[in-house]
Parts: sequence; C-alpha cells; structure tokens
Amino acid sequence: MDYYSIATILIVLSAIFGYINVKFLKLPITIGLMVITIVFTVVLVGIAQFDDTLLVKEREFIALIDFETVLLDIMLSFLLFAGALHTNFNQLKVQRWPIMAFATLGVLVSTFLVGITMFYVLKVMSLEVNFIYCLLFGALISPTDPIAVLGILKKAGAPKKLETKIVGESLFNDGVGVVVFLTIFAIAAKPDTAIEFSDIATLFGQEVIGGIALGLLLGWVTYRLMKSIDNYEIEVILTLATVMGGTMLAHQFHLSAPLAMVTAGLIVGNDTVRNTAMSETTEVYVDKFWELVDVLLNTILFVMIGMEMLVLTVEGKFIYAGLLAIPIILMCRYISLFIPIKFFEKRLDFVPKTNLIMTWGGLRGGISIALALSLTAEMHRELFLVITYVVVVVSIVGQGLTVGPIIKRLTRVK
Repeated sequence: MDYYSIATILIVLSAIFGYINVKFLKLPITIGLMVITIVFTVVLVGIAQFDDTLLVKEREFIALIDFETVLLDIMLSFLLFAGALHTNFNQLKVQRWPIMAFATLGVLVSTFLVGITMFYVLKVMSLEVNFIYCLLFGALISPTDPIAVLGILKKAGAPKKLETKIVGESLFNDGVGVVVFLTIFAIAAKPDTAIEFSDIATLFGQEVIGGIALGLLLGWVTYRLMKSIDNYEIEVILTLATVMGGTMLAHQFHLSAPLAMVTAGLIVGNDTVRNTAMSETTEVYVDKFWELVDVLLNTILFVMIGMEMLVLTVEGKFIYAGLLAIPIILMCRYISLFIPIKFFEKRLDFVPKTNLIMTWGGLRGGISIALALSLTAEMHRELFLVITYVVVVVSIVGQGLTVGPIIKRLTRVK
C-alpha cells in the first residue's frame, strides 16, 4: 500500500470518528477520538471471534505505519508550532522561570523517581528488568504531552496564569524529555562502552541550546520576511516553510526540532510580531490555517494511537504493571513539581493548589507511545509499551474528562 492510500484511510477514519464525536459524544477532540477508536478496535476484535478478515486487514494496515517516525519526525513539529503560535507570550514571559524549572529539573527528577520506583515494583512482580531500562521508561513517560494538554485545557476553564504554566511546561518539557530519553537510550544501547559526563553534557547542550537558538533564528527571519510584504497567501506559506525547513535543518545538525519549533512559534505568534508584521487579514489567515492543521493532525494522531492497540502483546502481568504505574507516575510528578513551586510561589502569584492541578492536568499522550515504540526487544519493549498504553489511555480519558471540574472546584472558577 502506498503512502497516499495510507494517508487517505487515516483521514477518512478521522473524519468519520470526528463527526461521530461532534454529533453525538461532544467530547474534547483528543478524548472523543481516543474513545471512539478504542470502541472500534474492540468491536473488530469481537467480530474476529466469528470472522477475522477485518481484524487481519487492520493489523496489516497498522504494520505499514511507522508511528514513531510519523509523529516524532513529521507531525510533532507542526503541532508544537501551532500550539506555540496561539500561546499567550506575555503571560509566558512572566512565568518563564518556573516553566523552565518544570521543563528541565521537573523532567529529570521525575525520570529518576519513576525509574527507581518502577525498578523495585517490577522486581516484586517477578519481572526482572535492568535499572537503566526502567530509567528509559521514566524518561519517556515523564514529559507531559502538549498535544493532549492543549486540546483539553481550552475547555477546562483554567485561570490564564495557571493555563500558561501547564501549557508552557508541556511545550518545553516535550523537547527536553526527548533529549533526556535519547541520552539514556545511548547509554543503554552500549552498556559496555564508557560514556563520559562531558559527552552527555555536550549532547544535551547541543540538542537543547542548539534547538532553541535555531528557533530564535527561524522566528526572527520569518518575522523580517513577513514585515517586508503584505500578502497573506505568501505569509501563510512562509510560516509553513519555517516549520518544514526548520525541522529539516534541526535533523541535519542534530538539534532538537521540538524546541526549535516551540521557540519559532512563540516568536511569530507574539503580539509585537502580530502588530508590526501582520495585517488584520494576514493574522486571521495565519491563525485559521494553523488551527486547521492542528485539528487535522490531532484527529489523525489519536486515531493512530487507538489503532496501535491491536499490535500490543497483552499479558496480565503487563496490564497490572501499567495500572500500578499510574499512581506512581502521578506521585513522582507531584514531587518533581514541589521544589520549583515552593521556590517561585513567593515571587509570583500562584493559583491555590497549583501543584495538585498541574499533577492531574499533566496528561501523557502520543509522544510517550512513540518513544516506547523506539525501544528494542532487549529493553523490554513489549512490557513498557503495554505499560505506556495503559498510562496514556487512563491519562487522556480519565484525567482529561475530570481535569476541568477539578480546576473549577479547586480554583472556585464560576
């Protein structure tokens, strides 16, 4: 099957499931599509008890999709740029230090806490897994997913300064989390090779600092080009070229494409650029174009996540480990946020129960699954993939459906 046919099937399914959600379920798009696709998959499994033709065809179709490459190398850059483009830059600037602390220190602390705890939990369950592989799981599950967070928070009614913290953290900790994962992956893949701390620091610095620097350059160049003309068609194309060309450059020079796209999106979307480089017509078209891209890719992504469940190696112990991982990950996230929040709450006006809300509102999504899919068999890929799926489904459906009421109750938003 060629790429066009695969894309066509995904878009048709996304359109049908999206229609069902809007018409009947009326849930946030990420939750609705996840639920519908899971139900669709369960129905297929049920039908397969009598005739497995459809189930075999779907498994063959799923096998043709390289989920990891599609999400991490292609879709993620578009989704992060779109999310950053519509983020309140002024609020983000005010909250920049706690956000950076959450996205760096928070991810690192959570990675080690989850890795250490899961190492002992799996040992108690008679699942012998090397500590370094548990750390890998900690790295892939610790970053919150901006794609899931952005879609749900729009309807949650969170105070703006709290929403900025959650959204800003999820935009940046995604890029940092991928770099942490790749660093631990490099160590785990060559256990007998001595890796110096300086090598790790160089890799981390190149990916993170280099990615942000590339994003600053891309954003500035895009701004200058847009300011020099007044043609909304070309200006929209310029933003598209920024994402596609910038992603290619990031991959070429081994920089963090996610961080580059977040930085470029924040620059292009901030009020100064909008007021000086975009006419009212251009601003409307740029916003509408990227809103459409965001919705389209979100629908495809969560349909893919639901369909990928068919290729899981389902074992009772794996599912049980996934269920145990849920409170562990939540507890580790709460602890990892505690120090930065305590440090900054006296300097900045924090919403009451910020830690609790950010813990429950930190959803996991497609990025964690994509990273889990990149594990090798020696790294216990099937075990951690099942655990990750359990965590992601409960996170998006369970936490996603309740985060709005929890925010309203804890912040007394009427």
